[in-house]
Amino acid sequence: MSTKKSVVARSSRELADVLGLSETDRAAIEVQLGLAEQIALELRRAGMTHACLARLARTSRPRLTAILNGNLDGVSTDLLLRVLAALGVRVQMRFHRVA
Repeated sequence: MSTKKSVVARSSRELADVLGLSETDRAAIEVQLGLAEQIALELRRAGMTHACLARLARTSRPRLTAILNGNLDGVSTDLLLRVLAALGVRVQMRFHRVA
């Protein structure tokens, strides 16, 4: 009988290491997690229901709830940006070269 070992990743870097992801994939995960965290914060500020926000963002309530729970599997960055826009948040990106 085989046993599965649980692994806890406390950051996107740890998650990328556990999953064996490339630096490029790690960077994409960091961006998406940052957007998802901001969605959760803005939703609390707005006092809006999941159903209301899902309707405004043109997505389903279960999909929005998954995002808020950190399940970003199959979620596009475009959708995350659309949800933030529905909350009245304008996203600005900054770029810098890594050493």
